[in-house]
Amino acid sequence: MRAIRVDGFGGPEVLVEVEAADPVPEAGEVVIRAEAVDTIYVETQIRGGWGEAFGFIPPFVPGGAAAGTVVAVGEGVDPGWLGRRVVAGPGTKGTYAELVRVPRALLVPVPEGLGVREAAALAHDGVTGTGIAEGVAIKPGERVLILGAAGGMGTLLVQLAVAAGAVVVGAARGERKLALVRELGADAVVDYSEPGWTERVGGPVDVLLDGVGSDLGLAGFGLVRDGGRVSAHGAPSGGFADLDPAEAARRGISVRGIADVQFPPEEIVRLAGSAFAEAAAGRLRPVIARTFPLAEAAEAHRAIEARLIPGKALLIP
Repeated sequence: MRAIRVDGFGGPEVLVEVEAADPVPEAGEVVIRAEAVDTIYVETQIRGGWGEAFGFIPPFVPGGAAAGTVVAVGEGVDPGWLGRRVVAGPGTKGTYAELVRVPRALLVPVPEGLGVREAAALAHDGVTGTGIAEGVAIKPGERVLILGAAGGMGTLLVQLAVAAGAVVVGAARGERKLALVRELGADAVVDYSEPGWTERVGGPVDVLLDGVGSDLGLAGFGLVRDGGRVSAHGAPSGGFADLDPAEAARRGISVRGIADVQFPPEEIVRLAGSAFAEAAAGRLRPVIARTFPLAEAAEAHRAIEARLIPGKALLIP
């Protein structure tokens, strides 16, 4: 089979197509033929040097989720999975490949009415976004500020907050991305690449969903009213927002971090199933901005790092 391998941390050029042995499922596993592979920003950071912190030591095949069809099952796995459309949920290893070994516990069926590419686009962000929305419990009429609103997960959070009846302010970079956020139903948009962007948010907010981190996340935190809620789950700016726990406690602000969206397999399957059902019913739309052939994984990473992808980029084996 064809796969993408990283032999050493570095720029996108370290993503190299190779021929690898076809995987054989062990007990409790299946093999899927991948039809669409999810990509997320943190994979560029892992490739660029963060890998050891996430348990990756070169050489390795990157990727953590994909969608396709089950073509082999291991001992102890119901043969009824054969031929089914599924997603290999977050936590799967080595998905930048034509064939992927998947623990049975991370398999999520793709429902009728949902395309395989759409399911792949929801594999990570649908799970995390749904978990975040549940965790902060957005209420009708609340003001919600979403940083990184045009990203893969940000676009889903905009839709989930709108569906909850919130007044949504979406923050992103550049008119093209802001137009997408408006299209998804945000009540207002702000460009956080411009000076004084916090003043254009229009006052305090009840909920901050921070998908960018660093100084932008810290600035957003300053807009949260006393007693509000924060999800600080993103770090594409180079690090998570350095929020002061003492200040949050003093102001009665509850803060959820990245550890709060690390789910066990049973929760991954439940949250993915919820996101898939909403998408199949037409109530949630993953925004697939571009697809790249698997062999062009390096180009996909370059585009993601250059902030050229509003929504999702997928790799197609």
